[in-house]
Amino acid sequence: MDMNRRNLVLHWHVSPSNIQAPANFPSPSPSHVVAKSHRRKWLGATAWLLAAMVLLLAIDATLIEPFRIQVTHYQLHAPVSAPLKIAHLSDIHTHGFGRRERRLVEILRAENPDVILITGDTVGLMNLYAPAQNLYRQMHAPLGVWVVRGNFENTYRISMRRERAIYDDAGVNLLVNANHPLRPDVWVAGVDDPTTGDAKLDAALAGIPAGAFTILLFHSPAFFDVVAGRAQLCLAGHTHGGQVRIPWMKPLWLPKGVGRFLEGWYEQQGSNMYVSRGLGMSKLPIRFLCRPEVTFISVEP
Repeated sequence: MDMNRRNLVLHWHVSPSNIQAPANFPSPSPSHVVAKSHRRKWLGATAWLLAAMVLLLAIDATLIEPFRIQVTHYQLHAPVSAPLKIAHLSDIHTHGFGRRERRLVEILRAENPDVILITGDTVGLMNLYAPAQNLYRQMHAPLGVWVVRGNFENTYRISMRRERAIYDDAGVNLLVNANHPLRPDVWVAGVDDPTTGDAKLDAALAGIPAGAFTILLFHSPAFFDVVAGRAQLCLAGHTHGGQVRIPWMKPLWLPKGVGRFLEGWYEQQGSNMYVSRGLGMSKLPIRFLCRPEVTFISVEP
């Protein structure tokens, strides 16, 4: 290498003026930069909107809807001597005398039913019967409060003697494959939970006079296929109405013993059954598009 070329190599340097874009390399236009900025802002706003919607739905499902008790009224005609107003409760799953329980008692006092019928699962977790007992003490009706076992009462069983004492002390009547007259023309019968217990239908209906209007209580509604035609009115629960409902979709989860029965009225062989969505929750402490309910059924002559 000669001296002149060496000097040229040593003294050559790069400056902005030395760099030239290829003739075919597109330069970003101002409109392209603006569009990219708008797209980023739109994506950010969408993400925030979705996050806000998820938060609002979570608040509704945990703090609002579980406590918005729906009061429903229905009327039946039957061969009874006088009107009878029934309050049907189910699946209370109480953990204490809280916001939902206070609202329930307010509803019962305002409606003033003739009889209160409960189709199981009043207890919450384990064998904690004290919260259920405290709630029972707040319930009153001229023809009494009557209850049958649900799967929770059978899962967390206590001794029969202690169980009877708890209900008796609260002034509540427990029906286990047994019956009792509410009036000479109206009888109530109840069976053990058909799914987790020992349901004996014949024993539950034994001795009821022919022609008496019979109300049969059981927890799991699939039992209706067995009892249809044996009682004029059947009341059940257990399903929670699905508890979490997505529009145009089947419930995400249902317990064993539901069968094809989800909520509301069903008729078969001259028997009518009402399946309550219940008041409480299990598995997850949420309700979505499936409000808790208290049902009042007026039986008219």
